[in-house]
Amino acid sequence: MLESCGLEVVVLPALDDLPDSVFVEDPVHVLDEIAIALSPGVPSRRPEVEPLIEVIGEYRPIARIELPATIDGGDILRIGRTLFVGRSTRTNDAGIHALAAIVSEHGYSVRAVAMRDCLHLKSGCTAIGRRVLINSGWVDLDAFREHDPLPVPSAEPAAADVLSLPGTIVMPDSFPRTVGRLEAQGLSVVTVDVSEFQNAEAGVTCLSVIFDE
Repeated sequence: MLESCGLEVVVLPALDDLPDSVFVEDPVHVLDEIAIALSPGVPSRRPEVEPLIEVIGEYRPIARIELPATIDGGDILRIGRTLFVGRSTRTNDAGIHALAAIVSEHGYSVRAVAMRDCLHLKSGCTAIGRRVLINSGWVDLDAFREHDPLPVPSAEPAAADVLSLPGTIVMPDSFPRTVGRLEAQGLSVVTVDVSEFQNAEAGVTCLSVIFDE
C-alpha cells in the first residue's frame, strides 16, 4: 500500500525477541532537520531504540532523550512547526520538556495535550492536512480548536488514527462511517486490514516512520 502511494519502503530486520518492535513509530521521531531517539515508557520496549536509530542515522543526525524522561512516538503529533504531545501513561512531563528543549533549536514549538482512556495521543487524533481528525472523548478538543477539528462518529471511537500521505488518507477498513465522513470532505481514502494490530490498540500510524530524504 505504501509503495502504491509513491513511497520508497525500507523493511527492517525482524527482532523476534521484541514483538512490539513492529510499532516502529514509538522509539523515534523524525523531523526535517534531525531525528530524536526517544525514551519509551515501558522498559521492555527500550531495546527497540538502538536498532532503529542505526538505520535512521543514515538519513538524519540524532538527538537523544534519556531516562528519567519517558516519551513514546505515538504521543507526538506534528502539525507544521508545532509538536502536540499527549500526557499519557507512556509519556511524562520530563519527556515533554526534553523534547521541547531539543526541537526549539530547530524552530519547533511543543504543546502538551490532555488525554484519557487511550494508549497514545494518536489513538485519539491525527492530522488530515492542517485539520485534525479527533475523538473528543479521548483527547482535549480545545487543544486543536485552531485546526478545525473533525470528530469521528461515536460508533467508531478508534477511527481517528489515520495516516496522511500526499493526496491520500490511509486508515483501517473497519471504520466505514469515518471513511464516508472523510470522503464527504473531498479527501481520497485508502483502507487496509490491520485488524490484528488493532487488537493491541494499534493503528496505521504505528507501523511506519515516514519522512523525506
